[in-house]
Amino acid sequence: MLNTISKIRGQVKNPGYPQSEGLVGECMVRHGKELGRESNFGDALLDAGKFMKRLAEVKDSLDIEVKQNFIDPLRNLCDKDLKEIQHHMKKLEGRRLDFDYKKKRQGKIPDEELRQALEKFEKSKEVAETSMHNLLETDIEQVSQLSAVMDAQLDYHRQAVQILEELADKLKRRVQETSSRPRQEFKPPVTGALRPWRARAAQWGIPLRPSTQDHSFLVIEISRQARQDPQQEYATPGPAKLQGTI
Repeated sequence: MLNTISKIRGQVKNPGYPQSEGLVGECMVRHGKELGRESNFGDALLDAGKFMKRLAEVKDSLDIEVKQNFIDPLRNLCDKDLKEIQHHMKKLEGRRLDFDYKKKRQGKIPDEELRQALEKFEKSKEVAETSMHNLLETDIEQVSQLSAVMDAQLDYHRQAVQILEELADKLKRRVQETSSRPRQEFKPPVTGALRPWRARAAQWGIPLRPSTQDHSFLVIEISRQARQDPQQEYATPGPAKLQGTI
């Protein structure tokens, strides 16, 4: 709770809430690490996640600048200057009522008392008018603060465009590099149940095509050799070794 209050008051260098860009960036980095650098998509997710985190940092800077240069001065205006004017107006209203009451009783009260009531009313009226005039005369400060907010917005969008352009260029280069690479053929690994058949085929000199890895081809070749040479003993692996070979 104290840390959140400190962030809102500007005592730390980031706001008290996460940016949506930062959350997206963290998600991309997390899943990119799960896929690994060996995955082209995983590597791209890691790059995109880092750029999204940079966007979140720029957004944090914008929020802090808006708070310090616009929201805080506006709050100070409401809490101090406007309250001071309200105090003078309330005091003026009280003295007006007092003067009206004594004016109606003119002749029944001393003239000096009526004169003092009038002087107090006029003095309060002058103070209230002066405070309102000073407030209106200083509106150039509010305009300057609003201009500073617009400058901060422009700076944020410039940096955001630069970051996104860098990311877009990097992803385009990645697409071009990946498209120019030759596609690799998938070679399924030889399973444990298939090894006895391949070993027996090698022992008997049965030729195997490099692209042939399946069990059915080995069985056909061994059966064909057995029919051609009945005298040769072609002992085949037992039934238990045939399970799960295809």
